[in-house]
Amino acid sequence: MQNILLELLYVMCGIVSFIAAYYAFTGKEQECRIGTSLFWTILGIIFTIGKYIPKNVVGAMILIMAILAAFKQVRIGKFYTSSPEFREKKAAEIGDKLFVPALAIAVAAFGIAQFTKLGGLVGLGIGALVALLLSFATTGARINEATRESARLLHQVGPASILPQLLAALGALFNTAGVGEVISRGIGAILPADNITLGVIAYCVGMALFTVIMGNAFAAFAVITAGVGVPFVLNQGADPAVAAALAMTAGYCGTLMTPMAANFNIVSASILELKDKYMIIKKQIPVGIVLLIVHIILMLVLAF
Repeated sequence: MQNILLELLYVMCGIVSFIAAYYAFTGKEQECRIGTSLFWTILGIIFTIGKYIPKNVVGAMILIMAILAAFKQVRIGKFYTSSPEFREKKAAEIGDKLFVPALAIAVAAFGIAQFTKLGGLVGLGIGALVALLLSFATTGARINEATRESARLLHQVGPASILPQLLAALGALFNTAGVGEVISRGIGAILPADNITLGVIAYCVGMALFTVIMGNAFAAFAVITAGVGVPFVLNQGADPAVAAALAMTAGYCGTLMTPMAANFNIVSASILELKDKYMIIKKQIPVGIVLLIVHIILMLVLAF
């Protein structure tokens, strides 16, 4: 059941990509019409029938998408939007009920992950569908408005929308290639294996730095834990549950400081239409550094 639901959710993601491609191709003021519509069409194909396409072909399709993005052939289209006066009026009418659909995503995802065997990813997808229905009920919007706004948002985010998937795949590739062992040998040549304090610092800072590079703490966790966490922290008597949990959240400190975490830092800047797309990162860097130091202290105190 879980796999079937996941496939249905992937197909829905593909349909949204096709809608974005349609608006790109038919938009009267769309710049780079061919490149933009081709990018979203390829993404839609990968989401809907990617599992039936040979892996090499899918890889070539992703390379085409990367080339289109690199040569700036994927642009934001021109979409009709309501007037600021209308939005202010509706915001006053709806009030705090506007947050109900957003909260529904978290509630549904948590409930399904905790009380069923479907998993968090399925819960997140179902939560998004529940939120969509609640949005219709709350705002009175029509389906064509939802499709147009979905396409507008996807255009606004642009090629950065596929970065999380690519980085997750890169993390698995690094782990399979034995990058963790290389890191372990390099750290071992510098740090004494029996120095707990230096080991904890290397573990936490390594998680943060590798997350800055990868943009994904989950991708960094397997590599850094194998290369640094096990030989320099866990083998020195640390509680595995405590050390691993703190290492993961230490990685999230790196998430605050990198544009590679596009779904957190670049996408949100695009949605807010900030002039400086790195403004969010600049504001978060001091917080990330302070939190990283706190993680090191907590691991030294709680894990041993």
